[in-house]
Amino acid sequence: MKYSLSLIAMPVLFFAFLICIPLQNLSAQEMQHKAPAVPSTNLTLVYQAKAVTVSPSEFATLPHTAVTVFSAHSKKNESYSGVPLAVLLGKVGVPQGEAVHGAFFMTGIIAEGTDGYKVLYSIAEVDPTVHTGQILVADTLDGKPIAANGAFKMISTEEKRPARWMRNLNKISVITVTPR
Repeated sequence: MKYSLSLIAMPVLFFAFLICIPLQNLSAQEMQHKAPAVPSTNLTLVYQAKAVTVSPSEFATLPHTAVTVFSAHSKKNESYSGVPLAVLLGKVGVPQGEAVHGAFFMTGIIAEGTDGYKVLYSIAEVDPTVHTGQILVADTLDGKPIAANGAFKMISTEEKRPARWMRNLNKISVITVTPR
C-alpha cells in the first residue's frame, strides 16, 4: 500500500504545531517578566546626569490627583490617587509645556518594575499641554496603600487595556530616542 507524503506529513506537522503553541506563549511571558516581583520600596527618577530617589513618605507629601479607571485585569473600576508623571519628571528638570517642541518630541520615558519589566511612553503622552490623558504614579488604590504590588504603580487613563501599567514601579528614566 502506498501513502502519499501529504497524508503522513499533515498529521505530523499539525502535532508539531500544537506542541509549539505553548512554547511560544511561555517565551513571551519570560521576556516580559524576567525575575520574580519584589515589592518596590522607593522610586528613582533619572534624567541626563540627575537622579532623584523618592521614598513613600516623601511621595505622600507631593500634590496628589485622584482618578477612576476601568481595569481590564480586575474587570472593574478602580480609584487611584497619586502624582502625575509630569510633576515627578519636573523634579529632575524635564522640560514641559511650551518647552516641549521640535526634537524634544523624540524623548521617551521608560518605566521599570522590580521584576525587570519595562514599558515606554513618549514625552507627548506625559505632557498635559499636549495630551489629554493622565499618566499617574499611584500610591493608593481605593483609598488604601498599594502595598501588595509595591509602593508605586504607574497607570494611564487613556489605555484600553492596562498593558503599560506598571506595578512594583521602582525606576523612571528619560531617554532621547535616536532614529537609525
